[in-house]
Amino acid sequence: MSLLTMDISNSHTALGIFKDEELTAHWTVQSDVRRTSDEWYLVLQGLVTRTTLAEVTAVSVCCTVPAILLEIREMIDRYYAKAPVSIVGPGVKTGVPINTDNPREVGADRIVNALAVSQVYGGPAIVVDMNGTATIFDVVDEKGAYLGGAIAPGVEISLEALARRGAQLRSVELASPRGVIGKNTVEAVQSGVVYGFAGQVDGIVHRMIEAMGADPDHVSVVVTGDFPEAVVDHCQTITARDPFLTLTGLRLVHEKNHD
Repeated sequence: MSLLTMDISNSHTALGIFKDEELTAHWTVQSDVRRTSDEWYLVLQGLVTRTTLAEVTAVSVCCTVPAILLEIREMIDRYYAKAPVSIVGPGVKTGVPINTDNPREVGADRIVNALAVSQVYGGPAIVVDMNGTATIFDVVDEKGAYLGGAIAPGVEISLEALARRGAQLRSVELASPRGVIGKNTVEAVQSGVVYGFAGQVDGIVHRMIEAMGADPDHVSVVVTGDFPEAVVDHCQTITARDPFLTLTGLRLVHEKNHD
């Protein structure tokens, strides 16, 4: 089996190819809402056929952008009509109980992450999904049930807003400064972003563990997504780094629905 996995978020799309349980290739492309179903197929063909020997025989998708999901469905209907397909949403089995006020409001990627973290790392667990648009925290109990989470502005969007609204500020490279006390404007911005977001992660994680009534030493805290290493390096609560957690979750969804 050669399984194509697609994790489509507002800013980027993570693509991966699994052969059985092994992730053999992966890429990241822009989530362009103007891209048509045929263009999505051409993007995939340009990446997949040049780096893998086997053709795609199954597809598993989660998408948080309705306009893109429409094109992805059309692409699958046209080019992968004979392949087993899992698009995370109503009617697709995940095995994750959702203990929130309105389960339909929970993003597909968050449920996929909950499945992956409970299967791979065990519960209780917290997933910290960091991408340019948002930093998303999701909580799973010891039985693998999804309890809820938190959503905060992402690092990239915060930097862009700071540069746009600050008359004497400019865009800077996201890197660790020499110290927390910046000696120039660039280092001051880097310090605020790096230590500020690291402190945000640790603060929210600590509060979530306290709210669960769990032993901090027995809670897995897994960071995933296109996370900035400079920030994660200064997080004290992260226990594992798994940039492909969502893709792994999509493989598990496929197995639950087609094996």
